[in-house]
Amino acid sequence: MAEESLAPLIAIVGSDGSGKSTVGAELLAWLQERRPTALHHLGKQTGNIGRAIARWPIVGQRLDKTIARKSGTARDPKGPGLATALLIYLFSMRRVRRFKHMLADRRRGITIIADRFPQTAIPGPMDGLGLARAGAGGIVGFLARRERKHYEWMEAYRPTLVIRLNVDLATALARKPDHRPSSLKTKVEDVPRLTFNGAPIVDLDSTRPLDEVIASAKAAIGRALSL
Repeated sequence: MAEESLAPLIAIVGSDGSGKSTVGAELLAWLQERRPTALHHLGKQTGNIGRAIARWPIVGQRLDKTIARKSGTARDPKGPGLATALLIYLFSMRRVRRFKHMLADRRRGITIIADRFPQTAIPGPMDGLGLARAGAGGIVGFLARRERKHYEWMEAYRPTLVIRLNVDLATALARKPDHRPSSLKTKVEDVPRLTFNGAPIVDLDSTRPLDEVIASAKAAIGRALSL
């Protein structure tokens, strides 16, 4: 854990369709009544970018598929090629930049609600390393080592509390019909395996009514922050 005196950080994690944005907005309004609080999105947002590109006329669908194919190589045993590695690394640096902005707020005493949080335990789309399967040599290996160093640095700032929103694939697909089923399936299966460097974790069933999920999340935060 990073040795700094920082404001609390509540990380909300879960697959797309688990309700992270909705829960985060509710908790932000609730906490802002009690202390200075800010919401930070710590994802790479490759999915959002890809879906926006897919709406472009003529070339959109092809470019979207290319981005999805390249960003989904984290678990490919062959590892990515140079062009793919460069793309993945650039998206990872986008996350690092977002993380630094969040950290600056924590150092100013602002309590943080983080939508997603970087981790190194599980490679791939659940905020894990994108170059985990890269070879050790050459430029690709260099980028992989740089990416891991950045992620280990971010991971060292353990959240005060992780709220892990669990959802089944059918519910996630119903809530996010524009998402790829294969990608959602991977995320849904990965969520229960995330550990976040030993941070305290509260598991919530996000298929339950929203008011129940919010109430459980508030109770967990209240205990963690002694509210």
